[in-house]
Amino acid sequence: MTECTAQFELWNIGRRRVTIRSAGGHITSNAGVLMLSRIERQLKLCGRFAKALNDSRMPKRVRHTIADQLRQRVLQIACGYEDTNDATNLRHEAAFQVAMDRVAGAEGSLLASQPTLSRLERREAAEIERLSETMLAIWKERVGRRRRIILDIDSTDDETHGQQELAFFQGYYGHTMYHPLLVFDGEGWPVAVMLRPGNAHGSSGAVDLLRKIRTMLPKNVRILLRADAGFAIPAMYEMCEELGIDYVIAQTVHENYKARTAAMAERVEAQLKATGEPAIEYMEYRYKARTWKRERRIVAKAEATAQNTCVRYVATNIECGTAEEIYGKYKARGQSENCIKDLKNAVSGDRLSCSSFVSNAFRLVLHTMAYMLLHELRSRLRDTDLGRAQMDTLRLKLLKIGASITVTARRIWVQLSASDPARPWFELAIGRVLAAPT
Repeated sequence: MTECTAQFELWNIGRRRVTIRSAGGHITSNAGVLMLSRIERQLKLCGRFAKALNDSRMPKRVRHTIADQLRQRVLQIACGYEDTNDATNLRHEAAFQVAMDRVAGAEGSLLASQPTLSRLERREAAEIERLSETMLAIWKERVGRRRRIILDIDSTDDETHGQQELAFFQGYYGHTMYHPLLVFDGEGWPVAVMLRPGNAHGSSGAVDLLRKIRTMLPKNVRILLRADAGFAIPAMYEMCEELGIDYVIAQTVHENYKARTAAMAERVEAQLKATGEPAIEYMEYRYKARTWKRERRIVAKAEATAQNTCVRYVATNIECGTAEEIYGKYKARGQSENCIKDLKNAVSGDRLSCSSFVSNAFRLVLHTMAYMLLHELRSRLRDTDLGRAQMDTLRLKLLKIGASITVTARRIWVQLSASDPARPWFELAIGRVLAAPT
């Protein structure tokens, strides 16, 4: 990169002239990437995912291994650089070079270029399947010996803006899109991600995926599945009951349900009028749809507010607990919406602009890996104000940190600003990251 020594004169403060010069040496605004790189090394994410990918290059000509390319791409996504085009400039960036085990500014320190990272995305369907297996294996290790697990399954719309393969117009969402299937555990860790064509039904592939997850866990592990009405299909109920999975699944409102809860809805409306305060009531009943082989327990919640009166329904195979307790189990499913928001907004998980469907499926995995790193960083701060922060807030406070990088014979000094208001948070976070085992 050509060295620039431009100088800009601004104004005077007393006798001193405020002057900007482009000759400050190795100065970065991404010092937090070093902390994130440390987390990646502890989790060994990129090395494990790299084993799922083929590498047909001649070994003697390889400058950037598959694992290094994954690490570079994932770290860049986590820091807000979601496009491979960003690598054109970031391959010279000192903090990213150090994060990738390069000596900043030294000969041979350049990171992978945009064409190299673009070629990385040319994958095959079998490789995507192996990546999914790796993701499940990593999650299984995180579960450890836990005997109770919560799974949230959901779908989302990833709008497309080109000629992407298998992108279709979806009438429900009103645009051309892909329709990914996502599974998170109760702590927000991604268990599985599956890219599907835009015209796929919300539940497409869900039963087989959950069956796979259930069979890979010990039989004495108890699973609670939470899902919205898009997964309220007979095959889902039957699979859960066959494999001993507890479920709370929302129901589409129809006239039969409305008739059963009409009196309850009238009562909460009357209570609202009498007290002026929102009113809530719960009830339950047994119900058998024409497509069901047996009756199931339905829990209903009626809520009257100044805006409207709403009745919601949940089907469950959990027989113990009150109707209010059962609905409370389902209500907590809302956390998965925050997980999806972090995946799509904070780490740009909907940036699926490759022409190939398989390449876009690979991109979804890359962005999910970046989500994993930020999730792990947040989990290290669980007892602090940042323990519940959105991931883009974590990036702003802990990753986009200014620093000067100086290379000496024995050290690479990364010196933060003493007056940076984020420095106390950064020092707390990196202290906890370093305390974790490698």
